Amino acid sequence: MNSDGTTNGMAGAAQGSKKPPEGKVILTAALAAMLVPLNSTMLAVALPSIIEDFDVGLATSGWLITGYLIAMASLLPLGGKIGDRFGRRNVVLVGLIMFGASSIAAGFAPNLATLMAFRIMQGVSGALITPNTGALIRESVPEARRGMAFGILGAVIGVAAGLGPPIGGILTEIAGWRAVFFFSVIVVVPAFAIGWSNLPKPQSLGSFGQFDVIGALGLPAILVALVSMLLYMAQGGGTLVLAASAPAIALVILGFSWRESRHPDPVFQPRIFRSKSFTASSLGIALTNLSMYSLLIAVPLFLAVRDGSSALKTGLVLTSMTFGMIVMSVVAGRMLDRNGRRLPTTIGMVITAIGAAPMAFIGAGISVSALVLGLIMIGIGLGLAMTGLQTTSVESVEDNQIGVAAGVYSTSRYLGSILGSAIIAGLIGQEIGEVGDIGIVFKVSFVAAVLAVFSSFGLRAWPQKR
Repeated sequence: MNSDGTTNGMAGAAQGSKKPPEGKVILTAALAAMLVPLNSTMLAVALPSIIEDFDVGLATSGWLITGYLIAMASLLPLGGKIGDRFGRRNVVLVGLIMFGASSIAAGFAPNLATLMAFRIMQGVSGALITPNTGALIRESVPEARRGMAFGILGAVIGVAAGLGPPIGGILTEIAGWRAVFFFSVIVVVPAFAIGWSNLPKPQSLGSFGQFDVIGALGLPAILVALVSMLLYMAQGGGTLVLAASAPAIALVILGFSWRESRHPDPVFQPRIFRSKSFTASSLGIALTNLSMYSLLIAVPLFLAVRDGSSALKTGLVLTSMTFGMIVMSVVAGRMLDRNGRRLPTTIGMVITAIGAAPMAFIGAGISVSALVLGLIMIGIGLGLAMTGLQTTSVESVEDNQIGVAAGVYSTSRYLGSILGSAIIAGLIGQEIGEVGDIGIVFKVSFVAAVLAVFSSFGLRAWPQKR
């Protein structure tokens, strides 16, 4: 429903008379959603080979990861809005085609600049897919089973993130880094085939006639500026530049929000933040991702420099965290359906903070066994918390805002990831061997986890009846 109380012809708000097959909708959403984390963690392992092949530095090649994240973060709300207006099925299928095509093209890239362009196209494709998979589950699965559905989605994403490093390592070792990009086609093809036959078709489609073009262009521009400022701050940027840019960005955000609040069908609706539960879930996912992503990058560097650990040993250590996430994501779904949204999510965040505490207080002297134990607890906590946060975010808004809400929520997730990677980059410098005081990163992870606990208090205990 629009601000004037009228209903527009947005897709996704109403489905056809035939009920979509619930299980196949979840399967399509899970396969599509796993592309993004899989292509993040696989590339991280292949990065040294890309550096050697193209003869570039760490800072330059690192933009293959940062550029991908920025493209995702800045375009997610727009991807969700397009799904609201033109049909989630259509947008997910287009996103899958784009992701497959850009992955194949990236595998044939002759130089770093070309690879970067197709890598960014992967990010754009992911921005179309990610918010609309969550929105499809919100629409297609009844409330009584919705927690379980999001638990399955979270478990699959965790599996993808966990399998990325070993798959990337094996592919790079056997066939070179280009095989990492070709591998995505193995996921894209079945996701598209199942989705084409089973995703619910919208009854009506919007048109570009009244589409919020200014909002569509302005929101990504603002988010890119905000992300750039975060990167600049995290890497020790000059005070004068920050003093000038921060107020300017704040004024632009205020003006943009005022303009969007007056548009009949905006790309970004500021009123969604009037929902305390949605705001709390967005803040919570940003903080938990900051905590998790800091560790995902810091732990391999820490083990390699302090102990000279092999890639295999490092991968096994990190698997202890992803294993906990995978198992608890499914358990979390059942808990959410039985015990409400707030309690399991808060418990998960408390467990995450407890798991991060030994790393923060012991620092660089922590033993490998204590590190693994802490990572297991963090994985268990994240599996509980993230499922609850995602479920709550899409339940906190009206039906015609699900896509935008899922996009904003996902943007919050990636802002946390970007800030985490930027903090690491600011500490380790330009060379792989210069780790600096990694104990500071552990402290950042712990503080973020503690703050996330407080954010969970704003979540709604049960979904609002509509």
